Amino acid sequence: MKIATLLGAASLASLVLGSAALAQDSELVVLDYPGFEGSEFHQPYVDKNGADPTFSFFGDEEEAFQKVQAGFQADVAHICAGSVPKWQESGLIEPWDLSKIEAASTLDATLTGTQIGGGDETYFIPTDWGTTAIAYNPDEVPAEDVASLDVFKNPKYAGRIAIPDNVDDAWALAYLATGVTDWTNVTDEQFEAAAQWLRDVHPNLRTYWTDPAELAQLMSSGEVLVAWAWNETYPTMKEEGRPIGFQREPKEGSSVWLCGLVNMKDGPGSEDKVYDYANAFLAPQTAPVLVAAGWGSANTAGMQGITPEDLEASGLGQISAPIFAQLPIPIESRERHSETFEQIKSGF
Repeated sequence: MKIATLLGAASLASLVLGSAALAQDSELVVLDYPGFEGSEFHQPYVDKNGADPTFSFFGDEEEAFQKVQAGFQADVAHICAGSVPKWQESGLIEPWDLSKIEAASTLDATLTGTQIGGGDETYFIPTDWGTTAIAYNPDEVPAEDVASLDVFKNPKYAGRIAIPDNVDDAWALAYLATGVTDWTNVTDEQFEAAAQWLRDVHPNLRTYWTDPAELAQLMSSGEVLVAWAWNETYPTMKEEGRPIGFQREPKEGSSVWLCGLVNMKDGPGSEDKVYDYANAFLAPQTAPVLVAAGWGSANTAGMQGITPEDLEASGLGQISAPIFAQLPIPIESRERHSETFEQIKSGF
């Protein structure tokens, strides 16, 4: 199915962070998940400015939010759609000038259009999307065991299961497992059922993973056999010759996420370089690099040359199963998710 089908009828464009990496261009600080710092993901920026930006990393967007609230200064942040309302309402970000975004006219129409705060202003530029599903070791886990999300409760794999230390991903999993495919208007009963599912799964876990590289190492070593994982884990481990399966079609379904850039208010660096970075991330030449790493590009001009086989190899292909789109939700709901998730991780 097309990404339009994956994301459902809603669209997301007009939704428009850890320790610093080795300092490069001090005039641009990017707050991001680990994995996007390679020059290949923003080569036009390097070509123009002669160096990579400075990166600071986070494992979870709540961690990133608290870091910025505490005074950390960045110029641009790479976060996912669900966090945008909170960041906008908290006054941490400012609108984008779309006239300076070179790919504005070729952004995927299915990722653009839904307003997230700020009236007619654009606070979020979609850049990349991906999937989250069951990663497993096919040498030790038979396909029938991952035909359902019940595998996370299976005592056979107790102590060898991992889920993300990420509020949105964990709750997307829990809602899917309890029969919910849209979290934009869940009932108290649905929330409590998902929370109880996470509590039931907690004793089975080896860990809550924070970094895809960490998860890949845990799975490569055999410590973890089953995980709720971003699709990038799949091509990464395949390239290394490791045993890896990626089940996006359990009977309950799997999820799709969308991330992008927000322009930090009063960033200390160069505003021109903020736009240089955004344009480099969205450049057509970056799209094949993103797909090879396991992510889709929001720029249709870059995705035109990507084959269905390329998408399938990266865990981004067509599926026939329910899709949970990790769309923005009210701030109060996300806070409730976050607080309850922390309690569950602590054993309560």
